[in-house]
Amino acid sequence: MKQKIGKSLSILLPILLGLALVIYTYNKFTPEQVEEIKQQFKNADYFYIYISLLISALALWSRGYRWKYSLEHLGYKPKNSTNVMAVCIGYFINMSIPRSGEVSRALILKKYEDVPFDKAFGTIIAERVVDSFFLLSFIGLAFFLEFDVLKAFVLDKIPFQKLMLILGIGTFIMIGIILMFRYSNFRIIQTIKQKISGLMDGIYSIWKMEKKWAFLFHSLLIWASYFFMFYITIFALPETSNLSLSTVVISFIVGGLAITLTNSGFGAYPFLMAEILLLYNVPETSGTAFGWLVWTSQTLMVVILGTLSFLLLPILNKDK
Repeated sequence: MKQKIGKSLSILLPILLGLALVIYTYNKFTPEQVEEIKQQFKNADYFYIYISLLISALALWSRGYRWKYSLEHLGYKPKNSTNVMAVCIGYFINMSIPRSGEVSRALILKKYEDVPFDKAFGTIIAERVVDSFFLLSFIGLAFFLEFDVLKAFVLDKIPFQKLMLILGIGTFIMIGIILMFRYSNFRIIQTIKQKISGLMDGIYSIWKMEKKWAFLFHSLLIWASYFFMFYITIFALPETSNLSLSTVVISFIVGGLAITLTNSGFGAYPFLMAEILLLYNVPETSGTAFGWLVWTSQTLMVVILGTLSFLLLPILNKDK
């Protein structure tokens, strides 16, 4: 019973938070401003949105194709189509429970390609380590380009004392977990250690694989696609079409963090996008319209591709 309640809360809380942000954002605008946002949606140049969707689809394909290199190193050769559709389904499922898509990807490979769950999940964790490196690189670039603006934005949302408290608590918890895993003899800890050993095989596969340079190329392609997918959308609205490169980099990071830390950015992405663009004198109505335009188009693509993948996987793998 408690597990069911926990699962329900893990699904409902991100959705409720997103709805709260949507309601808050809607109520802060006057009827005239709401109408202005609607008009911006209608008058947007959707040619750039369609181009961004094509680039985003390329990133999805590249992520699925990249996966094969770490799996082949472990001795498994799943079909590329299964990898790509598993990625699409993973993005789709992430819209309900944050980061649950990674679990679904490993489960799909176990079901259709006989890849052990812990091995597949280990390769996914390894991918996330690499992706985190690229995200941190963008964050570092943003701090270099616009340190004062980004600092003011963060401290405006989270007071410095509270930010230090959060970092301190997080560090204390992390040290406690490390010590527990290092010295505890509890059976459940030992079981988790055995599972982690399988995950580590997947993580180490990146550093030991023969085609590590091909893996790196696709990693670069994925993140270049993410950035240019975002960059091309600024030309959809006149109010955002003249943004500087440094502004685009910072906005890209804020949007990426909103998607990473929530259930695909529902409510949070448009809200934070409007807030960060407001620092660069983009009207709040335009920033909100831009955020919803980007988020809605990308979400619709994920829903369509995820649904098609759900339908096609059983058809293409009838023997499974």
